Amino acid sequence: MLFANKEDLNTHLKGIVCFSESGVKVEDPTALRNSAIDGLAYNAVLNPSQEIRGLARFIIRCSALELGIVLSSIQGLYEARGRGECEGFTVPAINIRGMSYELSRAIFRTAEKMNAGAYLFEIAKSEIEYTRQMPAELTAVILSAAIKEGHKGPVFIQGDHFQVNAKRYAEDKEKEIGGLRELIQHAIKAGFYNIDIDTSTLVDLSFSTVEEQQRANYEVGVELTQYIRELEPDGVVISVGGEIGEVGKENSTREELCAYLDNFNKKLARSVPGAKGISKISIQTGTSHGGVPLPDGSIAEVNLDFATLEDLSKVSRESYGLAGAVQHGASTLPQNLFDKFPELETAEIHLATHFQNRIYESDHFPKEFREQIYTHLRGVFANENKAGMTDEQFIYKTRKKGFGEFKKEFWDLSPEIKNEIGAELEEDVAFLFDKLNIGNTLKLVETTVSPKAIPHTLADEIESA
Repeated sequence: MLFANKEDLNTHLKGIVCFSESGVKVEDPTALRNSAIDGLAYNAVLNPSQEIRGLARFIIRCSALELGIVLSSIQGLYEARGRGECEGFTVPAINIRGMSYELSRAIFRTAEKMNAGAYLFEIAKSEIEYTRQMPAELTAVILSAAIKEGHKGPVFIQGDHFQVNAKRYAEDKEKEIGGLRELIQHAIKAGFYNIDIDTSTLVDLSFSTVEEQQRANYEVGVELTQYIRELEPDGVVISVGGEIGEVGKENSTREELCAYLDNFNKKLARSVPGAKGISKISIQTGTSHGGVPLPDGSIAEVNLDFATLEDLSKVSRESYGLAGAVQHGASTLPQNLFDKFPELETAEIHLATHFQNRIYESDHFPKEFREQIYTHLRGVFANENKAGMTDEQFIYKTRKKGFGEFKKEFWDLSPEIKNEIGAELEEDVAFLFDKLNIGNTLKLVETTVSPKAIPHTLADEIESA
């Protein structure tokens, strides 16, 4: 139900949440969880009025804080890991592309059942664009899910692959970096206190030395990290990630890792003495985002370089005090490989495409709606249908864009369908949490992370909406 005006919203929340421009008071937490939060989430995303969208988001964010749900940085946990105080698990970072409320709820339900605390929600720069989910909107959805499932404690939301476009950078450096700065500012205001800066696209292998190959990567990485430090709220140290190997390209080496980190740390120390550096490092080990679809739509096997992953994770921890290496493009790997990541002390693993596939391929997903989406994609994105590509390959590569093109239709699926698909997503989340060994990490998170409640204004939410 879309609220026509503020009076409609007030009626929806009467006796449940009392709100004004100066703040929010939750009067009936049970009623908020059982019914009212669903309508708030829906209007935070879809209401045509900027004022009502912003007001719904403000109420959600303030209500979450009242209920002990705090947007947080995972920095403390990663620093503890860099000091060798904890080991044996890999933090899953799950990209929220579509059916965002249902997937987020499934994650919180699983965490509650498994006593898990070490997990991240995330969205990449490219995903923000094609799913049409700006950071403030996604934050509202994730916090709504936290309220719905009775979560308490920190919530880690991450900006994934805040990436420099190498071609646009070459054409106009200031414009490209300016766009990233704007995104970073919006993300931090939305409570993204974990940000992965991806300047690996600027690595230039035409240079004869590794240091020169990595120069633009670490120089722009320092510039953006410095900008993040300037914007982070008092009492919050944003967890920043760096990257040395572009996903889908050449596998990373120890020499590259050291060249990047040595020079990154020196340059940051000269620019801002005492400033925190990065907390983890993304490397390339043979994967690609979404996997490589074969002509029949199945996914090609990946020859993942576990030796490189183990070695670079160890070096980054023991020599540089980082949490370890980060594995991207992993969600379509064979299921029997996932327990290798905690075994090799991989710090973090990014998971996106599998959950998207699970939604589209669910027996509960309406066939007519699926075909409507695919037909639309064949027409609107025909220019992406490359020569020699089968229809199965084209659909596999482009159906991620259906989440943005049909955002309202996804939200308007029946509660029965959403609950059935949500249950399937929960099964997959539980499998990954088990394999990555993050069950019973809640106490560890509580002892290493100190959530800081950051005040937020209605004006901020209306502006971001």
